[in-house]
Amino acid sequence: MSENPNHPKRPYPLERTRNIGIAAHIDAGKTTLTERILFYTGMIHRIGEVHDGATVTDHMEQERERGITITSAAVTCEWIQKKNDGVFKLFEGQKERINIIDTPGHVDFTAEVERSLRVLDGAIVVFCGVAGVQPQTETVWRQADKYKVPRIVFVNKMDRTGANFENVFADVKAKFGVTAVRILIPIGAEENLLGQIDVVNMKAVIYKDDDAMGSTFDIKDLEGDTFAEAESAREELVSTLCDSDEELGEKFLMEEEITTEDIKAALRRATIANKVVPVAGGSAFKNKGVQFLVDAVVDYLPSPLDIPAAQGHEPGDEEVEVLAETDDNKQFCSLAFKLWADKYVGKLVFFRVYSGTVSKGDMVYNPRTRRKERIGRLIKMHADKHEDIETCYSGDIAAIVGLKNCQTGDTICTEKFDIMLEPPLFPEPVISMAVEPKTVVDQEKMSLALTRLSDEDPTFLVKTDEETGQTIISGMGELHLEVIVDRMMREFKVACGVGKPQIAYRETITQPHGGEGKLVKQSGGKGQYGHVILDVAPGEKGKGLTIDDKVVGGAIPKEFMNAVLSGVREAMTNGVIAGYPVVDVHVNVTDGSYHDVDSNENAFKMAAIFAMKDAFKQAGPILLEPVMDVEVVTPEEYQGDIMGDLNRRRGQIQEIENKPMHAVLKAIVPLAEMFGYSTAVRTLSSGRADYTMKPASFEQVPQNVVDALTNDYAYAS
Repeated sequence: MSENPNHPKRPYPLERTRNIGIAAHIDAGKTTLTERILFYTGMIHRIGEVHDGATVTDHMEQERERGITITSAAVTCEWIQKKNDGVFKLFEGQKERINIIDTPGHVDFTAEVERSLRVLDGAIVVFCGVAGVQPQTETVWRQADKYKVPRIVFVNKMDRTGANFENVFADVKAKFGVTAVRILIPIGAEENLLGQIDVVNMKAVIYKDDDAMGSTFDIKDLEGDTFAEAESAREELVSTLCDSDEELGEKFLMEEEITTEDIKAALRRATIANKVVPVAGGSAFKNKGVQFLVDAVVDYLPSPLDIPAAQGHEPGDEEVEVLAETDDNKQFCSLAFKLWADKYVGKLVFFRVYSGTVSKGDMVYNPRTRRKERIGRLIKMHADKHEDIETCYSGDIAAIVGLKNCQTGDTICTEKFDIMLEPPLFPEPVISMAVEPKTVVDQEKMSLALTRLSDEDPTFLVKTDEETGQTIISGMGELHLEVIVDRMMREFKVACGVGKPQIAYRETITQPHGGEGKLVKQSGGKGQYGHVILDVAPGEKGKGLTIDDKVVGGAIPKEFMNAVLSGVREAMTNGVIAGYPVVDVHVNVTDGSYHDVDSNENAFKMAAIFAMKDAFKQAGPILLEPVMDVEVVTPEEYQGDIMGDLNRRRGQIQEIENKPMHAVLKAIVPLAEMFGYSTAVRTLSSGRADYTMKPASFEQVPQNVVDALTNDYAYAS
C-alpha cells in the first residue's frame, strides 16, 4: 500500500469511511433504525414509519403495502462525533461518511443479505429486546461469519413489554458462542426506558422526551444501582479486552494505568479482528440510544483500510491468488454485487470498489466475459434517489448505469489487472410454480420481464418444462414468487396466471446395482451400435453425481467415453419413480462393446441412458422431498392447536421452549404441507402467532405420498 492511499480529490479519506449493513430477523426494527440514523445525521428532516409505508429504504410499492423489506437499499450519510462533557470519543469532531445497506429480514429474501454482507466491512445486527435470538438472525449471523464481517449488536425494542436486555445478552453469547461485551446498557425498560449507561465513559445518557424525536440528551454522572451495574460491566469489559487484545493485556500486566482511550482503542482492534462483539441497547422507535450507537459504529467498526485486502485469483487458475489492496493509487478492481431494473434510468449495476478509482467515460473489463465496456454514468444511490458522480474511489459503493454483459458476482476491473474476486454464494430455490401469459400480447412482455427479474435475483430461476411446454419459475418461498408475479404486473405490465406451486422433489437410490444398456439399430445402410455396462451405488449426501471410468482393454473406445458420460448425466435429470432429478449417485462405468462401423457418439449416449435407467429400477429408488425448519412463536394458550396442526402436516416437533410471554415451537415439516400456512397459523392464533421457515434438507417421502405423485406422473405421461 502506498504511503497515502487517498486520492487528493476524494471527499472523505478512507480512514473516515464506514460501509455497514443493518441485518436481523424480520420485524426486529432494521428499517426503523435506518430511518432514525438518517434523521439524526441530517439526511432526512422527517422520520417516516414502516407501518405508514413512509420510510426511505422501503421504497418499493410491495414493501410499503406489506410493511416488510424485500430488497436491500443503499443510503449514504455523514456523521460528526459531537463533543460531550466527560465522554471520550475516538474520532471526535471529524466528519465521517457512513454508507448503509438496509437488508431484508424475511428468509425468502436471504440472497439480498448474502450479497450485501459480501461487500460490507461491518454490520449492526439488530435483536428484539423481547424475542432475543430468532431463527433468521442465526442465518444472518452465519452469513456474517462466512465473510468474516465485524459486527455490533443492537438490542432494540427495549420499550416493549417483556423486554430484557440481560436475557438477550446471555442469549447472544450462548447461541453464537461469541465473546460479547456490554458498551451501552439501557437505563430502565418498557415504559420506563430513560436512556443508556455508557460503560466505557462511566456516564448516564438520558434522552429527553419533550423535544423533536429524542434529538437532545443530557450526560449525567452515575448514581446508586446504575453506578454499581456500570462498574461491574466495565470491569468485565476490561478483563475481556486484556484477554483478547495483546496491547491492553501488556499494559495490565505491567500495572500501567488503563485510560478510557486505551479501552476504546483496544475494543476497536478486538471488534475488527472478530474477537469481541460490542452490545448496545435502546429503542429506535422511541428515539432512545441511536446517536450513541452511531458513535459506536464510527469508534469500533472498520474503515476499508482496517480490513484485509480483497482476495481474488487469476481468471482460469484458482490456485494463483491475487490481492486488491484498498488504495486509490492502485489499479481499479470492484465487485458487482447486485443488478436492479430502475424505472427511470434502466439497468443498474451496484458495485463495491476494492482498489483504484473509476470515472465516467472509463473503459472497464469483465474477466468472466473477457469483454470491455465504457462507463456511461456513475451514480450514488440514496434508496431510490440518484445523484450523478464523476468518480468512484476505493471503498465506495455506487452504481453504474447500462453495463450490458454483467451478472451478479462479476468482477469489474481494468484490463491490465487480471483478477477474479470470489462471488457471493446463493442457496438453491426450493419452490416452483407455472406461469402463463393471459393474452398473446403478454407472451413477449412476460419473456422480457422474467429475463430482467432473473438477472436481478440469483435465487429466482426460469425454465421451460420440455414435456408440458409450461414456463416454470422457481424461488425461495411463496412470498418470494408472489412478489415476483406482482412486480411483473406493476413494473412490466404483464398479466399472467399462476399454477399451483410445484415442489422441487428429488430421487435417489438406496442400494448398489448393475445396469446394462444396448442400442442396436439396423435399417439398411449404416446402423447404430452402442453397448454400456455400469454399476450404480448410493453416493455421499450432498455430493450429487460422481463418475469413475473403470473400462479396461478398450471395450469402449476413448473417443466415445465423453458420450457415455454425457448419457449418464442426462439420465440423472429424470428419475424412474416420477421423473424428478436424481441426486447423490456414484457411477462406475465398467464394460461395454462397440462395432467398427456402426458405433457413434449418439449410440453410446443412448446406451448409457438405457443402462442408467436399468440400474435405477433395481437399485431401490426412493423419492426425496425438501423439509423445512419451522419455528412458531405463539402465546401459550394456542400452543396445543398449533402443535396439532403441525402434526397434521406431517411435522415432527423437535423442541418446545417456554418463555415468559410465549412459547417457541421448533419442528421439521415437509415443504409440500406448508402451503397456505401463514393463513392457517393466523386463524389458529387470532393473528397473534408468528412463524419462520428455512430449508433444512431432503428426506424420504412416505409411500402414500409417493403413490399419489406416481399416479399424477403416469397420468401426465
